[in-house]
Amino acid sequence: MHIRSILIVASAAAGILGAPLAQANEALLKKHNCVACHQVDKKMVGPAYKDMAKKYKGQSGVAVKLAEKVKKGGLGVWGKVPMPPNPAVPDGDIKLMIEYILSL
Repeated sequence: MHIRSILIVASAAAGILGAPLAQANEALLKKHNCVACHQVDKKMVGPAYKDMAKKYKGQSGVAVKLAEKVKKGGLGVWGKVPMPPNPAVPDGDIKLMIEYILSL
């Protein structure tokens, strides 16, 4: 088991590390300027992270779908404003940000 997996399991089981992990993933959202269009609990230019988590809850393969949307951009799912492509964001960062968003 990888150290990150161990930390996630420990966090979920004990509730001890959840806040630091969430803060680290929130920092990635800020680093990659996602917060210019998105917030945790309110719609801005794009949907709120909590609304995304609710919409995609339980859907198979959704993390891959969302990662592709971050990289390539998209249009029409949340309205008429397009999601611009973000090809420079590292795949590992995208994975962590999406995991965080879907956990809300």
